[in-house]
Amino acid sequence: MRFSFEVPMNKPLQAQGGVMPSELELLLKLQIVDYDLGELERSKEYLPDMMDNLRTEIEEAKTKLESTTAEFNEKKVTVKTLESEIAAKEAELQKYQQQMMSIKTNKEYDALVAQIDAIKEVISNQETELLQTDERLTELEKEIAEYGDKSASAEETNSRQLAILQEKIDSIGDKVEAKEGERDQISTQISRSTRSVYERVRKGKGGSAVVTVKKRACGSCYKALTPRKVQEIKKGDRIHTCENCGRLLFWNEEVSN
Repeated sequence: MRFSFEVPMNKPLQAQGGVMPSELELLLKLQIVDYDLGELERSKEYLPDMMDNLRTEIEEAKTKLESTTAEFNEKKVTVKTLESEIAAKEAELQKYQQQMMSIKTNKEYDALVAQIDAIKEVISNQETELLQTDERLTELEKEIAEYGDKSASAEETNSRQLAILQEKIDSIGDKVEAKEGERDQISTQISRSTRSVYERVRKGKGGSAVVTVKKRACGSCYKALTPRKVQEIKKGDRIHTCENCGRLLFWNEEVSN
């Protein structure tokens, strides 16, 4: 007797159509339930991590906006300070320039010229700093608008995703309970000896415990099967295991030849 199976891309092998021994069919169903339970358990780990990443994105966007805004405000204060200092220096410069009219000696003249030059240098440096600060303020205005949009977008998009992920986390318990009930229902229909082999292989080897024969070899460890073993598996009158890895084997006409 031969059996026909469908092989899903991302899930364990699943019975699909055809006639097969009851226990083998039940083992395949049990394997799918165990796969689903494993996915639910893994989701308990990666879903919180995903949520943490989303929250981090929101906080980073807010922090960037806040730091840019803070720098903008600091630069505005710097501009006012520089303008005030430049005005004071220009007034001082004007006073010294007026004093030039009353200079009587070369020594006084040289000293006053030195003071005037020093003030002019200070004013020049401050005007350069003021120009650079004004340019930075223009840049910061653009950055604030950009980071504001990013922060708002992250808040809206990530908050929506967080709500969805939270719903998934909240539903995991119910899904696990339902799957465990389904598992118990299937397990009770499988003989104790067969179930023991399945559980031992599943826990000891990991991955699928029930695998199809592929090109007349075990579909997991790829150990070649004897022609007699292949014929016995094809009959389907009892469950066979791989002598190398211990996994339970079944025949799939589409991939086993």
